[in-house]
Amino acid sequence: MDEVVLAVADLKKEWEQTSVQVRERIKAIEACGNSGRGTEEASSLPRLNGAVQDGLALLRSMQFKLDLLAPQLPTFKESESEQATLNSWKDEYQSLHLGLRNANFQAKANIRRVVQEERELLFGGGEESTVRRRNLQTKAGMTSAAESITESLRRTRQLMVQEVERSANILTTFEQSTSVLKEAESEYKGLHFLLMRTRNLLTTMNHQDVMDR
Repeated sequence: MDEVVLAVADLKKEWEQTSVQVRERIKAIEACGNSGRGTEEASSLPRLNGAVQDGLALLRSMQFKLDLLAPQLPTFKESESEQATLNSWKDEYQSLHLGLRNANFQAKANIRRVVQEERELLFGGGEESTVRRRNLQTKAGMTSAAESITESLRRTRQLMVQEVERSANILTTFEQSTSVLKEAESEYKGLHFLLMRTRNLLTTMNHQDVMDR
């Protein structure tokens, strides 16, 4: 099977897997606060959003790759089909982006409600409130450390995605330059052949002129 066809097939599988993961994380964001742990779930929102942003960046990169691969497919029909796939990917990407925004709105509303309930409990006095405050402080410290590590990893992955896109741009430019050089080489060979024939013709004409004299 053609290498480009295989690359497109692998890319489509990767898109499917990544889009499913992104959708699941968007659902997790939307559900934040529903379990009644407002403070804890509020601290997990940056991590979830970071994971979704990574997924969206990866999906953008896949769109770019398919845009490069589609014109290289063996037949026009295949190329046209994958262009249609690319358009559907763009629509899906926009849908996911909008879904993320709406999920965050819902999560914030859920968390505000639960946090208000937690505040009422924390400042209500009694042993239960004291124990709950201590638990929240401990969990907040652990969550903060985990979020810091996750954010660092997210930034690293984002840089890697950007580097892949930059490398793809460089490769495209290189391929275009190679094509131009090949065309120039072909033209040079044609001109060289023409010059050689002209030179031979002139030599023959000179010899003929000498003989005629």
